[in-house]
Amino acid sequence: MVQPGDVRDRKRVHEAVREAEGKWSGLDYVILNAGIGDSLFPDKFDALLVERITAVNYLGAIYAIEAALPGMLERKSGAIVGISSIGAVRGFPTSAPYCASKAALTTFLESLRIDLWGSGVKVITVSPGFVKTPLTDRNLFYMPFLQPVDRSARRIVDGMARGKREIHFPRRLTIPMKLLRCLPGPVFDLLFTRVVGKKFEKKSSSPPADALPSSEGPFPLSERPKPDR
Repeated sequence: MVQPGDVRDRKRVHEAVREAEGKWSGLDYVILNAGIGDSLFPDKFDALLVERITAVNYLGAIYAIEAALPGMLERKSGAIVGISSIGAVRGFPTSAPYCASKAALTTFLESLRIDLWGSGVKVITVSPGFVKTPLTDRNLFYMPFLQPVDRSARRIVDGMARGKREIHFPRRLTIPMKLLRCLPGPVFDLLFTRVVGKKFEKKSSSPPADALPSSEGPFPLSERPKPDR
């Protein structure tokens, strides 16, 4: 069942959920996967870009949860699966809108998980690293441990089946990234300013003509994404 629409359209998201619930008499899983990313540079600060990324990556997920949660609570079963990013752990160079939107989603799901404790409804947070897609093909920086789509999808499905609280992969990347939370602020700032930041310096490049907006990596793009499809 394919339903076209824009996740920023709250009314359309609710309609789509109701249509799906009507066809299958309820939903076992709601996977919140819509997302986009783009770089933001201080000399070309654009609040509308931040607003757009936030609307898709964060509010789009909230609208879907709002629509699906009542039915799950009534049946006392189901799972909300949010596709966040390992980029939610801390702020990274040129990535403020993307990292902030994913951090908001991760924190929201964490709170929601506590609120739903004992209700029969599960909340699963997915925090992948880089996944090879037309979107990440546009990135101009080195992407360590780049994962193929089929393997990534299998890891997510396996984690869902096992009822894991969080699914993150590849661990060679995600575990060190999580450890960055423990770094003192000044040390983190120095490390990313002097070392990591150099890998994200602005470069000129044109994305592939068929690149689509999505969320398959913890860092955003060097070019503006096409309109949502």
